[in-house]
Amino acid sequence: MPPTLVSLVRNSSLRLTVLAGEGQLDRPVRWVHTSELDDPTPFLEGGELLLTTGIKLGTGTGTGTGTGTGTGSDDGSGSRSADDDALRAYVHRLADADVVGLGFGVGLSHSEVPRPLVEAAAERGLPLLRVPQPTPFIAISKAVSAALAAEQYEAVTTSFEAQEELTRAALGKDGTAALVRRLAARLGGWAALYDASGALSLVAPDWAARRAARLAGEVDRLRRRPAPSSAALQGPAGGTDTADEDFVVLQSLGADRRPRGFLAVGTEDRLSPTERYVLNAAVALLTLTLERSRDLRRAEERMGTALLRLVLAGEAATAREVAGELYGGLPEGSVRVLLAGTPEGVQDEEDPLGDLADRAEQAASRAGERLLVARDRSGTEERLVLLAQDGGAVHRDCLEAAEQGGSAVLGVSAPALVEQSGGAFAQAERALAVALRGGRRVVDHDEVGAGSLLPLLGDEAVAAFAEGLLRPLREHDRTARGDLEASLRAWLSRHGQWDAAAADLGVHRHTLRYRMRRVEELLGRSLDDTDVRMELWLALRACGR
Repeated sequence: MPPTLVSLVRNSSLRLTVLAGEGQLDRPVRWVHTSELDDPTPFLEGGELLLTTGIKLGTGTGTGTGTGTGTGSDDGSGSRSADDDALRAYVHRLADADVVGLGFGVGLSHSEVPRPLVEAAAERGLPLLRVPQPTPFIAISKAVSAALAAEQYEAVTTSFEAQEELTRAALGKDGTAALVRRLAARLGGWAALYDASGALSLVAPDWAARRAARLAGEVDRLRRRPAPSSAALQGPAGGTDTADEDFVVLQSLGADRRPRGFLAVGTEDRLSPTERYVLNAAVALLTLTLERSRDLRRAEERMGTALLRLVLAGEAATAREVAGELYGGLPEGSVRVLLAGTPEGVQDEEDPLGDLADRAEQAASRAGERLLVARDRSGTEERLVLLAQDGGAVHRDCLEAAEQGGSAVLGVSAPALVEQSGGAFAQAERALAVALRGGRRVVDHDEVGAGSLLPLLGDEAVAAFAEGLLRPLREHDRTARGDLEASLRAWLSRHGQWDAAAADLGVHRHTLRYRMRRVEELLGRSLDDTDVRMELWLALRACGR
């Protein structure tokens, strides 16, 4: 505990007497400062016990005590003297500078503490201590210094003990869970751990789960900032209307600017310096646990990528044999390939595919599911490939993440066996292409087969091809009679039925026949060719005319 004025007053060897401010004696003393200046505040930081003999305060002729029985408080006419005003101004300056107390030494310049000083200190609630002449100021300074040193030693000792305790917990059987429990016990409050997505994963004690859940909004705000970051919240917890007045500290966990998780602690009072040391030790241990070795993480990623490539190449048996020894096995039963990409030009997140990969791995870890994840590049575009259990936690969590509106969009294959993953990957590719072109968040392969081909015509390359194919007809229509493009559209829409198409256009069928021969001449293609008719129809639809 830091030294307080109470502890100094109770020190019988100092023989201090309280003359004013009895209700503020429990304030901690940060330091002791001696000054005979009439304005020492430029040299103070706040929290000091100031000692003075009052050499420059008044004439020193008064004999009034703190009980108000002496003279010197007025000039006999009922009005205050200039010395009285100076004493009061002195007290007000100290109180405004957040001095914790004033020790006035008597027996030198003043035989007793001037009554105006006592009255002003009482008005401001500033503790005023009478220091008798036998007590040297240095004795008070030594007492405070010794108490501060004892506090610092206790803080260091407690911090080392706590660090050892937390480290043993982290290395024990329960690992992270044990560390969170010991941290909560050490702080006399509660502690909660959230994963990188902001989902609550651990809380201790159990009764604090509701309080920890109310911090979801604060965790979400913190996860948008690079790690390490922190936030301090003063109860009610999470800003809700509740009687639980918690002081909450929220800290992101991570060493490479990307948060790997979040730690929250809630206590009845603000954390002391020693408790902050304990919290910092827990943050360091949790960061090491979540980050692991970078080399190990990269090795695991390379192993997962290699296994996934084997599976997609039809070498599932080889991949299963390797994964069983080094990677814990492959997904079992029915699986799906999930292929994630980002629309062109999207830059609202630093690494949306990395965030999705982290979320998938955390979901797999919580549910005990096998998962293969790898980065894949198609041309200049980077994609994320996931082989996950059909309908499992990873599958559901990735769908939810994409639907929530992040940058990553998702193409999902039909259910398949691991041995059929190559075909499932091709399905996911087609689904992702539809999602990217159609501006959708998630597209399932079943939707690709049951939907329309026309949304795919919005691609810029398709539009450019259509414009080039139809250009001769459009140039003709701008300079000559006869609307060849409209005539071609009508004829194709009527499946080559001359009378029906001519009626739609309001022309004779012989006129329409002439126009179609002209179309063939300009395009250099025969309309008797089914492929030509198909290409022309798709070109007309792609151009939106």
